[in-house]
Amino acid sequence: MNSNIRHQQNEDAEENLAWEEIRTEHIVQDEWIDFRRSAYRFPDGSVFEPYYSYSRRDYVVIVASDEDGNYLCVRQFRQGIREVTTEFPAGGIERADGGMSSAGGQANAEDALEAARRELLEETGYVSDDWQYLLTVPSNATIADNYAHIFSAAGCRKAREQSLDETEFLNVRKYSAAEIEEMIAGGGFQQAVHIMAWLLAQRKTWAAENTR
Repeated sequence: MNSNIRHQQNEDAEENLAWEEIRTEHIVQDEWIDFRRSAYRFPDGSVFEPYYSYSRRDYVVIVASDEDGNYLCVRQFRQGIREVTTEFPAGGIERADGGMSSAGGQANAEDALEAARRELLEETGYVSDDWQYLLTVPSNATIADNYAHIFSAAGCRKAREQSLDETEFLNVRKYSAAEIEEMIAGGGFQQAVHIMAWLLAQRKTWAAENTR
């Protein structure tokens, strides 16, 4: 086990901040989501409810750039905010049993990098031979237990046309780094994890350029 993880676990135990889940009701549980209502016992012994949380599939986000240095983005409707958004290619990690990934892991699940390759090809028609893993992070630690796996893919080249799922309606657009920065600053690039992915990729690029 990583020494940093062991240190964090020891620190967590010493702080005694963990809540104990004492009762859970599955409000909606199907192949897409497990939405729950739970009661928790706090460290001081008191109990509070309801707390709502959900499980969904882990997913991948790909900061992909083509051979000219432009970035591949997709435009699609997001029902949460009821708007068409600009974002990076992304998609769920598939399990052999068709269910959701276990929290924080890839047991019985498609490999994250393989999922990233698949999603990039399906959504954009592009492939890459230059992949870098950037980070795995909780999607929304307050209410969800799924994780986002972030990758960059450089030198992408067109291999075929898109191959979209029946619920996917999206267009591919290319943007320069400056245009993406402008969209983020102006509120036109609206997926929080995708903005984080962009910043991680840019930091990685900056570090590589300054160590040459």
